[in-house]
Amino acid sequence: MEVNTRVRALEFLIQQKGLTGVLETVPTYSSLLVYYDPRVVAYDALCASIAELAPQATTAVLPPARTIELPCCYDDPELGFDLEAAAKRLALSTDELVGLHAGAEYLVYFIGFTPGLPYMMGMPERINIPRLDTPRTKTPPGSVGIGGIQCCIYSVESPGGFWILGRTPLALYAPDAAEPTLLRPGDRVRFRRIDRAEFDSISAAVPHGRTGR
Repeated sequence: MEVNTRVRALEFLIQQKGLTGVLETVPTYSSLLVYYDPRVVAYDALCASIAELAPQATTAVLPPARTIELPCCYDDPELGFDLEAAAKRLALSTDELVGLHAGAEYLVYFIGFTPGLPYMMGMPERINIPRLDTPRTKTPPGSVGIGGIQCCIYSVESPGGFWILGRTPLALYAPDAAEPTLLRPGDRVRFRRIDRAEFDSISAAVPHGRTGR
């Protein structure tokens, strides 16, 4: 977490300072990729500018973290289609697994793999589980999954090897929205258990699935 905080802080400083020639920054767990235009700034000059900022990259420079509550329906086998199998693998009841998963607070370390997909940590050790031996070819958007020590939410339909415990009716990625991705690195995320009726109600009421707090 400390290293990732420094990564996010360095990205924030680069953006705030508007370093010449920087086109895009992409944070990961422990590194920061910086795209730049070599016609505008030389590699050595950019490295020197970033090196000057690095000592300042601490929690103190980051804006306050957002806390986001996401509704999640675990109870419908159509939505949480791996819940029962994951509970069996972990020697837990489905209610115990849901309680542990929904009772935790998760930190978004970075967004990746597909647009808007958050890689999150904070899962209780008791529900750490190896990823699927054979990844599925299609996972519906909004699927909330666990694998290893990570939790993620699929933002678009895509292949994936996480165990799907439930689904949120909120859209993690809405390309036409003012802010296309719902979550950001540094966000704190909690899940609120809902039933299928509330899931369907939220899905129908919000065009982009953008609600919650």
